[in-house]
Amino acid sequence: MEIRVLKYFLTVAREESITKAAEVLHITQPTLSRQLSQLEKDTGVQLFKRGVRKITLTNEGFLLRRRAEEIIELVDKTSQELLEQDELVEGTITIGSGELGAMETVARLCGTFREKYPRVRFDIYTATADVVKERIERGATDIGLLLEPIDMEKFEFIRMPEKERWVVLMRADDKLAGCDGITAKQLEKLPLIIPRRLSVQGELANWFGRKFNNLEIAYTCNLTTNIALVVQEGYGYAVVIEGSLPFWDKSKVVAKPLSPALSATTVLAWKRNQPSSHVIKKFIEHSQCLLGIGEAYKLSI
Repeated sequence: MEIRVLKYFLTVAREESITKAAEVLHITQPTLSRQLSQLEKDTGVQLFKRGVRKITLTNEGFLLRRRAEEIIELVDKTSQELLEQDELVEGTITIGSGELGAMETVARLCGTFREKYPRVRFDIYTATADVVKERIERGATDIGLLLEPIDMEKFEFIRMPEKERWVVLMRADDKLAGCDGITAKQLEKLPLIIPRRLSVQGELANWFGRKFNNLEIAYTCNLTTNIALVVQEGYGYAVVIEGSLPFWDKSKVVAKPLSPALSATTVLAWKRNQPSSHVIKKFIEHSQCLLGIGEAYKLSI
């Protein structure tokens, strides 16, 4: 299975037309049709449903599309890293992160690094810790800002100095909005929204104690920005990390800390024993220097 043919396949899947895809790829339609037929022959499955006006993917085609996108992403990244092996500090660093308060420090790390090396570009990928961790493991992301708890056996990391605070997100006109802190008892009979990650649910279960099994879990979520709209409409109370607070409209939704307080830590992590490009090594050194000495993490731009 050639990379070139996978790119052809992805273009056809995107355009839903062999004619349009051939125009985008600057090849003839018969050539593209032969390549796709050979791909189906090589894989032994039907990848397309050919209709009158457009073609769509079969279930097998959707699977190949997902894998092909991962393969192309990894190939492009590897090619880029090979070109960046000289001593000139330039290239792209991919950083994965959830909606976390510690991202402010990471932003300052990136900013001060670009002051020294202006030819560096950062690609920021937002997802949960589990997704970011998986992307680091397969080489699609260089460095991740991960919310603990998470298995760090395969990673080198720097523990971030900030604590991520757990809060309850609610409508600004809610009766609990005037409270300084929200207790487990106050949440016991309310429709709750909690994170999807099982390890994080375990942390909340410890905080709630025996009340956890009696909670009304109305929603689960991976990131909190969109779920704030559910809260805004009055359909639930979100127990979330405060990191995405800057994105919320405080005239419509407010965040109140859990009482007793509950916090979590984050780590800046990269894969252990993984060959890295020169620019990534320099960024790790930069981060270790600024985060590892006393109050040096309090960066200023």
